[in-house]
Amino acid sequence: QVWLAESGGGLVQAGDSLTLSCAASGRGFGAATMAWFRQVPGKGREFVAGISAPGTKTDYSGAVQGRFTISRDNAKKTLDLQMDNLEPEDTAVYYCAGRPFITITHEQDDYQYWGRGTQVTVSS
Repeated sequence: QVWLAESGGGLVQAGDSLTLSCAASGRGFGAATMAWFRQVPGKGREFVAGISAPGTKTDYSGAVQGRFTISRDNAKKTLDLQMDNLEPEDTAVYYCAGRPFITITHEQDDYQYWGRGTQVTVSS
C-alpha cells in the first residue's frame, strides 16, 4: 500500500510557474507507475501526466504537453509536477495517483493509490 499527499498548490497569474509535489509513504512507491490527474467541478478526473516506475518514460496530455514536466525521486519517495506558462484553463484540483503496474494509462479507474488533492487556481 502506498499513501500519497500533495502540496504546492495555490493562486497564481496566467503565465506564472508552479511546482506541485507528492510525498509517498508505505511500501511500493518505487515499483509504481505514477501520474497526476486534475478535476474541475462537475467533471471526472482528467489525466495530466504520467511516469514509469524507474522514471525512464513519461506521458502527457495534449493540453499540457510542452508546458508541464513530471519527475520522480524514488530514493526520496517524491513525485513532482513542474507547471510552466500556466493558463486559466489549468485551474483545477490536482491529484497524485499511482498503480502497481508497468503501464502508464489515462484512466482514473486504473489507479489504486490517490492523494487528497491540492487546489491550483490561475487568474487571467
